Amino acid sequence: MAGAEPWNASRAAGIVAELQSLEGATLPILHALQETFGYVDAEAVPMIADALNLSRAEVHGCLTFYHDFRREPPAGRRHVKLCRAEACQAMGSDRLHGEILSRMGCDWHGTSADGVTVEPVYCLGLCANAPAALIDDEPLARLSAESLDAALKEARA
Repeated sequence: MAGAEPWNASRAAGIVAELQSLEGATLPILHALQETFGYVDAEAVPMIADALNLSRAEVHGCLTFYHDFRREPPAGRRHVKLCRAEACQAMGSDRLHGEILSRMGCDWHGTSADGVTVEPVYCLGLCANAPAALIDDEPLARLSAESLDAALKEARA
């Protein structure tokens, strides 16, 4: 999300047009819009519905079903997703997340004073290396509060 463009309806329409012929195009379009803009604007829903001959409700349902899609721009310049799935919990992520959120001075879905938005996710597929996180979509395995701090400092450099 760090390099996301501001929302632009004509750019979004171009992305939709480019991907609409794919089989099962809804998810690839939503991913491409989020990758480009950092979120999927409400204005995209009727665009996608028209292009794919779907109802707006079907597109909205897909957009809201998957927790990874944002419907508004991320508040922070950096974006951290902390895994809350069972394997990470078994490796102490609940305690670790409490420490991380305390250090950041915010709660889930909040943004720290230095511009880091933190969100929960449910399985990153890094179970063998739990606990895990994503920092601006880059995986971080065997997470600790210190390794997260170091990765955020490195990302700022």
